[in-house]
Amino acid sequence: RGGMNVHGDGTVGAVAGMAKVSVVMPAYNAAATLQASMDSVFAQSHADVELLVIDDRSKDATWELIQDAAAREPRLVPIRQPQNGGVAAARNAGLEAATGTHIAFLDSDDRWLPDKLALQLAHMRETRAAISYTSYRRFDEAGRELSIVRPPAEVDYADMLKSNRIGNLTGIYDRSLGDARFDRIGHEDYVFWLKMVRRAGIARRVPTAEPLAEYLVRAGSLSADKRKAARWQWNIYRNVEGLGPLRAAWYFAHYAAIAVAKRR
Repeated sequence: RGGMNVHGDGTVGAVAGMAKVSVVMPAYNAAATLQASMDSVFAQSHADVELLVIDDRSKDATWELIQDAAAREPRLVPIRQPQNGGVAAARNAGLEAATGTHIAFLDSDDRWLPDKLALQLAHMRETRAAISYTSYRRFDEAGRELSIVRPPAEVDYADMLKSNRIGNLTGIYDRSLGDARFDRIGHEDYVFWLKMVRRAGIARRVPTAEPLAEYLVRAGSLSADKRKAARWQWNIYRNVEGLGPLRAAWYFAHYAAIAVAKRR
């Protein structure tokens, strides 16, 4: 797509024309935060975007908000799931409907800074990378900054096994890689990016000092349950990636150390 060819080292050929970015946003009972998340997409300095907002059969006013926004903004594609199926199914529905040359993800309670997509696409052209990611800020429900996550400048599959270095709200990929699917599993975004980095060979971070996205950490969220997250991670090593017990333990030690460092 878009005149790009992926090489064996995970790079892409020259961009033919401007990139159109399809942004996949699942939403469930998100009425309190959805508007700010959508606004941060439409405020992007790279204007060639379509925002696919997938309502997972919310019980609040989420679907009405999506429809109202779509009536005002032609770049919004409203999608409603036939039944509540969870975030993995919602993201897959967005991927199936997407028409862009590139795919990015943003959840309905997170936000982007205005130059996020423009800086990523420029960096992808310069470095010929098929996958890009950025630093991001973690904040709580009162708006207080908790930490800034600055991942390494580039990662390969082995690096990704140590930790998910690609915050899902920061990742973007060239669709000439093909679209993977989200599996209904703990850490489904991590498993998705493991697949994509394995295909691409390498992924690269935008080298700006400032975070380009903002991630809301909710009290009592699934991701805040450290023991559950650790079980999910071990399951991925053993049953998804098929690592032996010793190799899985080696990567798990790295995962635990990096998880602690992220929250400093």
